Amino acid sequence: MNTSAGTEAEDGRNEVLAQAVRLRETGHREEARALLVPLSERFPDDPEVAYQTAWVHDTLGLEAEALPHYLRAIQRPGLSDSDRRGALLGLGSTYRVLGRYEEAVAALSHASEEFPDDGALKTFLAMALYNTGKAHDAMGILLQLLATTSRDQDIAVYGPAIEHYAKDLDATV
Repeated sequence: MNTSAGTEAEDGRNEVLAQAVRLRETGHREEARALLVPLSERFPDDPEVAYQTAWVHDTLGLEAEALPHYLRAIQRPGLSDSDRRGALLGLGSTYRVLGRYEEAVAALSHASEEFPDDGALKTFLAMALYNTGKAHDAMGILLQLLATTSRDQDIAVYGPAIEHYAKDLDATV
C-alpha cells in the first residue's frame, strides 16, 4: 500500500510539474509560480522541481528567490544534461544579475568545463569576466566563439586570424 501511495504522490508531482512548465512556456508565469512553490516545498530534494521553480522565478525578475532553487537543482543528481546546462547557466547568470560577479565567474567557469561545447555558457562567462574587470579574458572567449561558430562568410574568411588573436589579443608584428 505504501508503494501505491508513493506512486500517487509521484503522479501528482508529474502532472503539476507538467502543467507549471506549460504555463511558464505560454507566458503565464505567475500561475506557474503558484504551482511550483508548493510543489518545491513538497519535493525539496527533487532537482527537476527545483530547476523549474528557479526558472520561473528568473522569468519573473525574482533572481534572489531563484538562487536557492538553482543551488538545490545542481547539487542533486537526476537532471538531464540539457536541464543541468540550463540550471548551471541560470545559476551563473543569476549571480551576475545580483552583482555577485566572482561567484558568477566561478559557476560559469565550472559549467563551461563541464559542457565545453556550450556557446551560451561561454557567452555568459565572458559577461561575468567583464564585470570582474577581466575584459581581456572575456574578449578572448568571445572571439574564439565567434571564429568557431559564426556562419557569416566575411568572418569565416578571417576565422584563423580571429582564433589567433583570441589567444593573444596583444600580438603585434
